[in-house]
Amino acid sequence: MPAPLIYLAGFDVFRRNPIEHGRYLKDLCAAHGMQGLYPFDNQVEPGLAPQQTAQLIYQQNIGMLQRCTAVLANLNAFRGLEPDSGTVFEIGMAVALGKPVWAYCKPLVPLREQVAHDQQGYDPQDLLVEDFGLPRNLMLACSWVGVSTSVELGAEALARYLSRTGSFS
Repeated sequence: MPAPLIYLAGFDVFRRNPIEHGRYLKDLCAAHGMQGLYPFDNQVEPGLAPQQTAQLIYQQNIGMLQRCTAVLANLNAFRGLEPDSGTVFEIGMAVALGKPVWAYCKPLVPLREQVAHDQQGYDPQDLLVEDFGLPRNLMLACSWVGVSTSVELGAEALARYLSRTGSFS
């Protein structure tokens, strides 16, 4: 059976060294018998208008999500307290396609412990901070099949999960 294809979702594509980090993520998958699919594996034609480039990247990433066996998603805070919105979209699509998602983020403490709030649970914008004991919004936390504190632990756990569910031997 071929190695399971793992879509590597996350804001890692915005790092200063995205290609090198992508290689690291793919090597990590390979060490656990999986094949990582990193968004920068796709090719983008030079000289396209910015909106054309964006549309092409979107289409290629959707194609990877459709082909993958599972998703390993970086849900660490990005530009604030919340995860990257593109990653959140990719998780939603993966779930809609019936693909298992394994998340990783720190800290793995309830959202209420991460967001400043008053005694009634309202943040400085006067919005209620949910209190379900989950480390991310319930719509994310209830969608993943597992969560780890690092990509290394996540890749290992995802491989075990896929092995248990018969996605590879």
